[in-house]
Formats: sequence, C-alpha cells, structure tokens
Amino acid sequence: MKRLIPLLLIAAPAFAEEPVIENVDVSKTGTDTYRFSVTIRHPDTGWDHYADGWRVLDMDGNELGMRVLAHPHVDEQPFTRSLGGVVIPAGTTEVQVQARDLPAGWNEGTTIVTLPTD
Repeated sequence: MKRLIPLLLIAAPAFAEEPVIENVDVSKTGTDTYRFSVTIRHPDTGWDHYADGWRVLDMDGNELGMRVLAHPHVDEQPFTRSLGGVVIPAGTTEVQVQARDLPAGWNEGTTIVTLPTD
C-alpha cells in the first residue's frame, strides 16, 4: 500500500486540468441578442471526466446564458459549440465566458470578450 500512494499522487494532477477556452466568436443577431461560438480544449477521458458546459456572464458574474455539453469529446479536441439567443443588456460592452468540467465544476478564471457593435 505504501508504494501505491505515491503513484496515486502522481496521477492526480492529470485529472486537475481545467477546460481551456481557446476562442470565442460572437455575432450580434438582434437588438440585444447574440450568438456565441466557444472553442474549448480539455483532456476528456470519458463520462467521468469531461468538459460539460460553458456560460456567458456579465461583468458582475450574473449568468446570461449557458450551453450544456451533453457528452465527452475524447476524440474531438479542441471542439466548438454554439449558443444563440443570449440576451445582453443594452449598453454592455464586455462579457465573460467560463467553462466547466465534470467532476471539478466551474473554472475559477474566465475569458473576457468584447461584444461587437454591429
């Protein structure tokens, strides 16, 4: 057992990698609505460990929209998924995008995105 514990400690950091937001494309689709296409890289290993969502937040941390990722992307890295119909309050110029994985939950950090004006 004493020999097994160091091996478990070495393997643990592999499961600690957060999803990385590599790119965010935003397009304005209406007066106050936007479509977000977010590219994420994460070392998905299967149903027990995968990037399972991302969300759009205002600069105060209020959720404006969320995209649930319904399955692992083990063989598709990085991958891009979109979310339309996100209502952004008038006058807002920047939002945050935050990724999540199972089992760790939401990343501590976010990616700040400047919204297009047209």
